Amino acid sequence: MNPAPNLILIGPMGAGKTCIGRRLAERFTLDFVDADQAIVDAAGASIATIFELSGEAGFRQHERQMLQGLLAGHGQLISTGGGAVLDADNRQAIATRGFVVYLRVSVAAQLERLARDRTRPLLQRPDREQVLLDMAAVRDPLYQSLADLTLDTDLYTPADATAQLVLRLASQWQRLDIPHE
Repeated sequence: MNPAPNLILIGPMGAGKTCIGRRLAERFTLDFVDADQAIVDAAGASIATIFELSGEAGFRQHERQMLQGLLAGHGQLISTGGGAVLDADNRQAIATRGFVVYLRVSVAAQLERLARDRTRPLLQRPDREQVLLDMAAVRDPLYQSLADLTLDTDLYTPADATAQLVLRLASQWQRLDIPHE
C-alpha cells in the first residue's frame, strides 16, 4: 500500500489521461484537474498561443508553477501534460505528493488517436511519427522512474482501462486524507 494525498496520471499525449482520469476521479470521489486546462484557464490563452508567444520554455514555466500549486492540495486526480516530467522539480513534487499512474501507449496508437488533432503544438509538423518516437525515447524512462503503477492503454477502451485501474488501485493505493485546517 502506498499512501498519497493525490492520484496523478502521467504519460504521453494520447494515452488517455484526461478521459480515463475523469472516470477514475468520479469512481474515487476525487476532484478532477487537467493540468493543461488549468494552465489555459489561468493564462487566458490556448497552449498553442502560449507556445507561439513564449516558446516551449515559457509554457514549461507556466506548467511548473501550475503543478506546484496543484500538488500542494489533496483529494485530487491530476492529469499532467505529457512533458511535465521533463522538469526535475516537477518530478520531485509528483513523486512526493501523489500515487503516480503511468498510462503507457505505443507510438502507433498515438498516431491513430491523434490523427485529427491540430491543437498540440509539438505535433504540428509533417514528421509526427518521428516527433513521437523522439519524445518517447526521452520521456519513457522518466515516466517509468515515477510510476507506482503502469497500465498499457493500447488495447483498452477508456471504460475498460478505468475498470482495470480501479481494481489495481484498490490494492495498491491508500488515499491519504489530510484534515482540513
